[in-house]
Amino acid sequence: QVQLVESGGGLVQPGRSLRLSCATSGDNLDYWTINWFRRAPGKELEGVSCIVGADGGTYYADFLKGRFTISRDNAADTVYLQMNDLRPEDTANYVCAAGRWCGAVSSATYPFGMDYWGKGTPVTVSP
Repeated sequence: QVQLVESGGGLVQPGRSLRLSCATSGDNLDYWTINWFRRAPGKELEGVSCIVGADGGTYYADFLKGRFTISRDNAADTVYLQMNDLRPEDTANYVCAAGRWCGAVSSATYPFGMDYWGKGTPVTVSP
């Protein structure tokens, strides 16, 4: 079983940056693909990015246009989402999940093939 706890969200002005953390426990990070999703107010959950446990490969949703970067620290069992040039439309609850594939960057729908979910951290982008 994998436990995931997100942190790092908050209120930020447009154009600024935030780094979200997804702290994991319970199993070796190498065996899991960690995915980031987000749910904006009144909208469905959408995939953002993922990092593959086996080889560290990273994938991103097309709409990000290079603004976000996912990374991991194996020693700390933590995955990060660096978000730059934030926009009001990035306002959402950001959730990380563990699965055996990159469901966040696919045509899958909820639950995106994920096995474990965190509760999320809210991000608000506003002047």
